[in-house]
Amino acid sequence: MLRLLSTLLLLVFLSTPVYALEEPGVAVETLVKGSASWEGAPLPAYPRESPQVTILRIRIPPGTTLPMHKHPVINAGVLISGALTVITEKNEILRLKAGDPIIEVVDKWHYGKNEGTETADIIVFYAGTAASPLSVKHGSE
Repeated sequence: MLRLLSTLLLLVFLSTPVYALEEPGVAVETLVKGSASWEGAPLPAYPRESPQVTILRIRIPPGTTLPMHKHPVINAGVLISGALTVITEKNEILRLKAGDPIIEVVDKWHYGKNEGTETADIIVFYAGTAASPLSVKHGSE
């Protein structure tokens, strides 16, 4: 629970003035900030319903290819370890290595695959609503 609270506080710091910078020894680094996904599409407006934030830690073993899917909600993440390749239906490719941030594509078919030799470990933050799914598998619509 403490780790979750710390992560949420980090999100608040990234989206507001960072007063922690005024404290000696405190370092704050913006990993990513933007209004477009990694392939350049503008992010959609937030829904009008009550928001629900979900934070997932996803571990993808070496040699694993995720199924084609899309996210109906805005999400962003940071690859903690390993490597991950994200490929859209139009064959747009993003290669992530440990420490890389991503603002994910929204409502666009894509998949990820771990072509590396170690588990890809990624923390993903979703900004949706209680009624909205985080992802939809291709063919299940």
